[in-house]
Amino acid sequence: MVTSAPPRLVVAAPSSGSGKTTVATGLMAAFAARGLAVSPHKVGPDYIDPGYHALATGRPGRNLDAYLCGPGLIGPLFLHGARGCDLAVVEGVMGLYDGAAGEGELASTAQVATVLRAPVVLVVDASAQSRSVAALVHGFASWDPRVRIGGVILNKVGSERHEALLREALDASGVPVLGVLRRTPRAATPARHLGLVPAAERREAAVAAVAAMGAQVAAGCDLDALAALARSAGPLPGPAWDPAPADGAAAPGGTPVVAVAGGPAFTFSYAEHAELLTAAGAEVAVVDPLRDEALPEGTRGLVVGGGFPEVYAAELSANAPLRAAVAALARSGAPVAAECAGLLYLCRELDGLPLCGVLDASARMSPRLTLGYRDAVALGDSVLAPAGTRMRGHEFHRAVVEPGAGPLPAWGLRTPERRVEGFVRGGVHASFLHTHWASEPGVARRFVERCRTS
Repeated sequence: MVTSAPPRLVVAAPSSGSGKTTVATGLMAAFAARGLAVSPHKVGPDYIDPGYHALATGRPGRNLDAYLCGPGLIGPLFLHGARGCDLAVVEGVMGLYDGAAGEGELASTAQVATVLRAPVVLVVDASAQSRSVAALVHGFASWDPRVRIGGVILNKVGSERHEALLREALDASGVPVLGVLRRTPRAATPARHLGLVPAAERREAAVAAVAAMGAQVAAGCDLDALAALARSAGPLPGPAWDPAPADGAAAPGGTPVVAVAGGPAFTFSYAEHAELLTAAGAEVAVVDPLRDEALPEGTRGLVVGGGFPEVYAAELSANAPLRAAVAALARSGAPVAAECAGLLYLCRELDGLPLCGVLDASARMSPRLTLGYRDAVALGDSVLAPAGTRMRGHEFHRAVVEPGAGPLPAWGLRTPERRVEGFVRGGVHASFLHTHWASEPGVARRFVERCRTS
């Protein structure tokens, strides 16, 4: 079966730091400014770049992660997100051929481009090279015949003379130059310990940065040629992913309210999670733990995703009424699912500041980065999954929770040390592990059913 798919481009680079986010976000904003409905996507588990993509397009930024969801879901998830759009832009991760450690091409930008049958635009940091750029581009274009490098955008070009040298070197490569970008501080986005500062924390500054990226790309790139390249993408097998249950049956028992943490402190969430909760029969209501002093009326369950609670620890601690409400909800046995930042929020304290006290554990920030994909198995029954359920996840944090696991841990992880991690107690499931529920849609259905019956 072949499903109608929009024209599409994958924006990749030889390595991290080449300017993928600037170019991809700028392309999204520039095409949107032309009146196109642009579908934004990001390869990998990153939550931050999609926030800037959403500002550029007015649509949810969506992730395409072949490790978390499996290669077979990449096309369907793409088609779901891109439904009704005129063009899609997919920002890659790391270098074009970099994937999950020890797993070959799995979860690489190259794999996603191949699955999507999409041409690749290679963003090259040309700041410290001239003629060598041709060898670099030739190597990337010839490495895997399944990956079609349709053009190059030269980034951080120093001068007109520098540009002329680069273009001359690339003339014989057979890969056209589709854009040349100079340095511009207006388009820069600040970073801190886990990457870029999320757009939700910067508000007006983020809007201005996205506008600057769009203007820079529109001025420096051949948008008509890029749009033509996007139209050369091949057809995709369907159908699109659907968050609704496969049998189409609506579960009985009413529509429970599921509160989902949002606001600047909790910006890490996949768009499909809320869609799955809604499809399972829940009413999703956003609660901002920085500002809201009560849970939404009628709350029967709570989902607290990732983010940066350490940046807002004082404000989160000062909101004692909401902390008390969260603790009371957990004591009642209602389902509470927490990932990473959510885990920290449920602890007694973070760096000495009191938090919800749902878990008998303390959290502190650490200089050590914990990062990587994980294979996990549920060690006991919980509101998310029955014992023995296998899922893949991703850890990305600089925090330590003591103890690191409860009497019934949330997950057993397939790591060299075979460690256990997280907490399951009553209706609470709390863990550092980020998971993508589209890979196991029974998670959302089970959670909502527990909300009905708790």
